[in-house]
Amino acid sequence: SFQFSQVLKEGELEKRSDNLLQFWKRKTCVLTADSLNLYPDAQKRSKGKELKLQSIKKVDCVERTGKFVYFTIVTTDNKEIDFRCSAEDACWNAVITMALIDFQNRRAIENFRTRQEEERAAPEHEPPKRLVRAP
Repeated sequence: SFQFSQVLKEGELEKRSDNLLQFWKRKTCVLTADSLNLYPDAQKRSKGKELKLQSIKKVDCVERTGKFVYFTIVTTDNKEIDFRCSAEDACWNAVITMALIDFQNRRAIENFRTRQEEERAAPEHEPPKRLVRAP
């Protein structure tokens, strides 16, 4: 449905590479209501990497130094991915955090509704009959 693919923010982020040299690589990023998509080029022609919000645990270690804001995305399997953006465009970490909170709230509501529906669908349990002892 449309609301889930709604773009919340689009722009440039730099991601620290996983290899030993740890270069910063510029990525075109598109944040939607349920994923952060990273593309190697601005035209988004090449296949991007999708980081689903359900696989993100938190946005951590936000630090501002000079012209950059650094932050780390921690995944549910405890992998850390380092990002930085220019200080002028410093709201990336906040927007990702807000999207994550919204996603988790939406999910909690869905889980709650599912639980309620399951309870309604379950046959009514009769209270256990107590044995009455004869006087």
